[in-house]
Amino acid sequence: MTRILACLLLVALAWPASARMVTDSAGRRVEVPETIGRVFAAGPPAAVFLYVLAPETMLGWPRALRPEERPFIAAPYRDLPEHGRLTGRGGEANLERVIAAAPDLILDFGSVRETYVDLADRVQAQTGIPYVLIDGRFEATAEALRLMGAILGVEERAERLARDVEGTLARVDAVLAGVPEAARPRVYLARGPAGLETGTRGSINSEIIERAGGVNVAEAPGRGRIVQASIEQVIVADPEVIVTWDAGFHRRVRADPLWAGIAALRAGRVLLAPTAPFGWIDRPPSINRMMGLRWMAGRLWPERWGGRLRDEIREFYALYYQVALTEAELDTLEAWAGGSPPR
Repeated sequence: MTRILACLLLVALAWPASARMVTDSAGRRVEVPETIGRVFAAGPPAAVFLYVLAPETMLGWPRALRPEERPFIAAPYRDLPEHGRLTGRGGEANLERVIAAAPDLILDFGSVRETYVDLADRVQAQTGIPYVLIDGRFEATAEALRLMGAILGVEERAERLARDVEGTLARVDAVLAGVPEAARPRVYLARGPAGLETGTRGSINSEIIERAGGVNVAEAPGRGRIVQASIEQVIVADPEVIVTWDAGFHRRVRADPLWAGIAALRAGRVLLAPTAPFGWIDRPPSINRMMGLRWMAGRLWPERWGGRLRDEIREFYALYYQVALTEAELDTLEAWAGGSPPR
């Protein structure tokens, strides 16, 4: 406690004289410095969002980048340190560590439910560091970019990204126009090595399925969430399409007799989403999913979507991740999205 109080005193002494009030996605009024140069991302979704919007403000990653992820991140940010996370499972970043990093701001991106509001209020009160919550739902992405862009003073970058998001969502809406739910494919999200963890309808983790025009076969009462399914439940649901990012499951399921009778296996429609540098479907559920939305809409509606996946990948990685992919890297991602992940 003594160390925390000492750190708080240092923060107070260093606090800039010029400050302003902002309102975050949870409706919280937060006083932030006039100029923000150092931001602590509270979890993986926030880190991806911050990297895409203003990488120069990042203090580090919740988890250090793995070797296979590094080529798809702009060089100046590949070696940022691991600082842990405040939110979600495995929130190991203690407050002393956060204070020692001396951020101007703590950012969380994702749910703005009461649980996260309480955490933000508590951390802010204990550290004296302003903490903002930004809504991570698909439909709120453009608004989130503009809001955070204004907070960080990167409005031009935020506007460019927001317009791209709006264009992608409008393109999906045009593809789905006039297609009744009865004519939409039934989709199952297979998480984990056994493929039996999934996100129920309405979950932020499986939101991409519904947004791309699929019908999520995993239903449960109440708010959407991650659940454990049984193979019997998957067989009864009989999805026409299965989506996974687990290469081991993708490889094994095609030879597994327990899954063999499911419509998706009979039709050969088990889709494998790339995960470099971040997942196209989830892991984390952040702005990285916009690439997955393009990919999934193209796979669910190939005749309606149009365009070349290779071009989509090149353009997305250049704009969002700020990297110019080599032809070999494009080959890798295109093959991965087609079901042949790198070894």
